[in-house]
Amino acid sequence: MLERARALLQPSARSGVPAFMVMDVMAAAERLEAQGRTIVHMEVGQPAAGAPASAIAAVRAALGNGPHGYTAALGIAPLRRRIAQSYAQWVEVDPERVVVTTGSSAAFMLAFLALFEAGDRVAVAVPGYPPYRHILSALGCEPVLIETNAATRWALTGDLLLAQHRARPLKGVVVGSPANPTGTMMTAAALGELIRSAEDAGIAVISDEIYHGLDYAFRAQSAAALSANTIVVNSFSKYFCMTGWRIGWMVVPPSLLRAVERLQQNLAISVPTLSQIAAQAAFDGRDELENTKHGYEENRHILLDGLPRAGLDSFLPVDGAFYLYVDTSRFSDDSFDFAKRMLEQAGVAATPGVDFDPIHGRNFLRLCYAGSHEDMREAVTRIGAWLKG
Repeated sequence: MLERARALLQPSARSGVPAFMVMDVMAAAERLEAQGRTIVHMEVGQPAAGAPASAIAAVRAALGNGPHGYTAALGIAPLRRRIAQSYAQWVEVDPERVVVTTGSSAAFMLAFLALFEAGDRVAVAVPGYPPYRHILSALGCEPVLIETNAATRWALTGDLLLAQHRARPLKGVVVGSPANPTGTMMTAAALGELIRSAEDAGIAVISDEIYHGLDYAFRAQSAAALSANTIVVNSFSKYFCMTGWRIGWMVVPPSLLRAVERLQQNLAISVPTLSQIAAQAAFDGRDELENTKHGYEENRHILLDGLPRAGLDSFLPVDGAFYLYVDTSRFSDDSFDFAKRMLEQAGVAATPGVDFDPIHGRNFLRLCYAGSHEDMREAVTRIGAWLKG
């Protein structure tokens, strides 16, 4: 009987996705902190600032006006309208096409389920955000890794995509700009070229725009302005500093809206009401959010100036988001071991590149600069002393 019960409780094959390594690094850093160590956290892509004051005030006011039950599956209408209005700098978006989700993570699951069947092949760039391929794998799809390089600013191109498609047909592609972990961005022309190539070949496009607002080299372009057939994913986690509120959104082609709604009804019912109220009010906190962004820009300058003097002088263009993707091959060909030693010996937590790129990530490290100026300066000092020690 016991053996039969054990057999019933074995994890499914689809659950056997790799761990999201950044969370493991964070746990290791917390264990060292519990021992009394002081750790500079640069591993998690999370703003140090909290939600804007406008969001907090709206939730406090709402708490006295409960109860806060389920909302419509697609989200409360005022929030959907406010999100749609935020696209006015690029294009007019019908609020009916906006779907509020439980963070961008739920948006990706909804998009993948609405678009793809089990066994479908979906292209993702490497280096790239690990859960793209992990979620696809868990849903029974096949993530197809396409290597990028400096010649294309570490972004996919139509030529790269179509070469894979000709070898064996693709059903979709996920693209992110500004990108995680590289911090690089696609120009409007490059993004448009990729979308046209994909759609002409019958390949569905999902555009990850969760770092929009955090652009420094040039203004980010939304795929919503380039094609009404693209699914756009965004989130209140990064620019709006609301990671723990777990709220994001999608802009969905009309033909997929009902499918996404049915999935949302069954998988989540609705997004937490208080998070939706906070998100709507967050749009009124632009001045505060822009000040936070300026802080990231200062952190960016601290690292661009300090890391080469510390010994890490090779990294990808730092166009947007709040990441540096640093080449550590001078010191190690095992980024996991390098990150482990840097955490234990220098007290700086960072994420090994193998989390983002199973092909060449052993030579890279991702550093998040969303913390304080003091932390960035301390990290440079510690890394320099460690590498030269």
